[in-house]
Amino acid sequence: MAGMQESHPPDISPLEQLRAIVGASGWITDPELMAPYLREWRGLFAGSAAAVVSPACTGEVARVMAVCHAARIGVVPQSGNTGLCGGAAPDQSGAQIILSLRRMNRIRSLDAANDTLVAEAGCILADVQAAARQADRLFPLSLAAEGSCMLGGNLATNAGGTNVLRYGNTRDLVLGLEVVLPDGRVWDGLSALRKDNAGYELRHLFIGSEGTLGVITAAVLRLFPQPREQATALLGMGSAEDALTVYTALRRESGDSVSGCELISAQAMDFVQAHIPDSRNPLQQPYPWYLLVELSSARVDSGLRLLLEQTLARLLDSGVVADAVVAESLAQAGALWRLRESIPEAQRLEGASIKNDISVPVSSVPAFVHEAGEVVAQVCPGVRVCAFGHLGDGNLHFNLQQPVTMNSGEFLARWDELCRHVDDVVLRYAGSVAAEHGIGQLRIGELQRSKQAVALELMRTIKAGLDPHGIMNPGKVLGKR
Repeated sequence: MAGMQESHPPDISPLEQLRAIVGASGWITDPELMAPYLREWRGLFAGSAAAVVSPACTGEVARVMAVCHAARIGVVPQSGNTGLCGGAAPDQSGAQIILSLRRMNRIRSLDAANDTLVAEAGCILADVQAAARQADRLFPLSLAAEGSCMLGGNLATNAGGTNVLRYGNTRDLVLGLEVVLPDGRVWDGLSALRKDNAGYELRHLFIGSEGTLGVITAAVLRLFPQPREQATALLGMGSAEDALTVYTALRRESGDSVSGCELISAQAMDFVQAHIPDSRNPLQQPYPWYLLVELSSARVDSGLRLLLEQTLARLLDSGVVADAVVAESLAQAGALWRLRESIPEAQRLEGASIKNDISVPVSSVPAFVHEAGEVVAQVCPGVRVCAFGHLGDGNLHFNLQQPVTMNSGEFLARWDELCRHVDDVVLRYAGSVAAEHGIGQLRIGELQRSKQAVALELMRTIKAGLDPHGIMNPGKVLGKR
């Protein structure tokens, strides 16, 4: 469709035009009310904006974008603002607007027979999960922030979460998109087809683009059968190599029923027990590494628990697993998952930390954690490595906690230096320096160091073709023009 141009008297400023489009309920300029939108929740990035603009429908988004395109106003799309890389924070100029999708929070439709759901970008992830559950279906994207993060941000960063092993990243859970382009045109790509080879697959341009190519307003999501049986266990072991052996054995024995496989270092477990109330390590003694595993099946009486117990018995006998506890109820399984999900909060309470969201081939995870740990310990004596994450897809949060003898400011000043050392190890293992949380502002330099020149050139060509004036989330991912 053609760009949607507004007709206004010449004395009406662009900001007044935007306010007229969204109305009083979609317009915020009061500094106190704007404050939560201007600051990334971790506090690393904060800026200023001319206004927070919250359209109520796709048509309003299109009209907003047409005005901003004509006036060359920078637009920072924002959903739940739970990101970790500064991708939803404005710059310091005060000239950009924040385009909040918070009012676009409808579940538009659900087709149980086709196993699809159409949701708007402002839907809270937990609400999407609940809508699927009401239809006896599963939307498997699951994150620690699912009670506050919104679908638009999940799509913009290609979020992973704890179910990636079984169901894939967000990209794998989307069949179609609705996107407003920088000039206000709307691409209605809300296809519910599983097979369509008619030209380029445009949705993959926008998923993971962090709002730099257009505004995702809605998506067709894939649904799955609800699990009828789950078996969850926490294992203690002496090395990351042992954890990889366990993962391989469970995949082989269960016939691909492993839906969760989370690696947890002793340091991460210690932080949780120190800072999270009512948290308890259920094993008899501490271990260097832990593995949280979950098997699931849509079949009733699938025998997964017996299979898990038998496999673990063999691994215990062989010495690969030192100790294990299998959840006896959903409540116990939930308590085990809370240990894993509480790690980021425990880290925050422990003090300053430097985040590395990396991935390497699954087979290289043990070697990577050993080598990267040695490197950072050598260049920053006393640093505490808090490593945890998704062993089954090679995505680790290789986080560095400040030494107890170093103040937070001194430690955080070494962010770029320490990340560069970690990245060097990642690249030696043919990995990625940004596996799950995106690039935003935080990892622009790392992207430029790690990607081939031809890849960066292709990205810039796509950006220039879709957003020639550079108004979409300026300065993010590829940096300033």
